Amino acid sequence: MAEILVLYYSRYGATATMARQIARGVEQVPGMQARLRTVPPISTTCEAIDPAVPASGPPYATLNDLAECNGLALGSPTRFGNMAAPLKYFIDSTSSLWLAGKLAGKPASVFTSTSSMHGGQETTLLSMMLPLLHHGFVIVGIPYHETDLLHTNTGGTPYGSSHLAGTDSDRALSDAEIRLCQAQGKRLASIAKLLAAP
Repeated sequence: MAEILVLYYSRYGATATMARQIARGVEQVPGMQARLRTVPPISTTCEAIDPAVPASGPPYATLNDLAECNGLALGSPTRFGNMAAPLKYFIDSTSSLWLAGKLAGKPASVFTSTSSMHGGQETTLLSMMLPLLHHGFVIVGIPYHETDLLHTNTGGTPYGSSHLAGTDSDRALSDAEIRLCQAQGKRLASIAKLLAAP
């Protein structure tokens, strides 16, 4: 089975829920499976040592997870229009993969969650693409034939799926957001399968 790495950071659980929906979309493609991974929180004063496996949820990502995947879905809550620091910290550790060109030519997509409709969904998605482009990933968005993009009043963009979590970060994903997450995962996996074909 070829694998899509669904790599995310989630503080209150919304981005984790999106990651699981994207993984469901990935696994709708025959011969493809999702590998869920997260990153640990970071300290503002010193580097903390966390166990290799968190108390709950998926394991923490390693560089091998990136090197071994056939495609990547990268997710983060919005922090001032950008990805959260723990995810950026992990991405900043990938120089060895960049130097070796290990990720060039693989497809990647991005997803995010915000507390307000105009909290920076699109800037976060676009800024998350920048390091992926440096690595040589092929960026995969969501085309408008996914008609939820035309009608959603919650999250959803052509740059990647998004979720409106609410000011208390407690809103469940809407039906449209779930469909867009699954469509994104399915499209990413389908393209990864085509690119990996001999």
